[in-house]
Amino acid sequence: MSEHCLYGIKACDTMKKARSWLDEHGVAYRFHDYKTAGIDRARLEKWCDEHGWDKVLNRAGTTFRKLAEEQKADLDQTRAIELMLAQPSMIKRPVLDLGSRTLLGFKPELYAAALP
Repeated sequence: MSEHCLYGIKACDTMKKARSWLDEHGVAYRFHDYKTAGIDRARLEKWCDEHGWDKVLNRAGTTFRKLAEEQKADLDQTRAIELMLAQPSMIKRPVLDLGSRTLLGFKPELYAAALP
């Protein structure tokens, strides 16, 4: 079985819940902190194509809410990706890469259904 990759930031409470769930269920994973290690455009584009940029962009977070109104206006996938590349804290978290697909956010029932 291949190891999954969990993307997010270390200090996030939702990330802590996801990591605890994976640990408790014996799921092997590698943690990628995109606040310290960054994220590449190709990966962000793949997530946006899979889920929609409006789901990948975390508009509820402080980082997004602090943006100037002109930065938040007229968003599309290209502009949203530029914002997330510049400030990875704006990426919804966690993102669990299962290889063939990704899970966005953390819900125990979704993890249970997706992971054997």
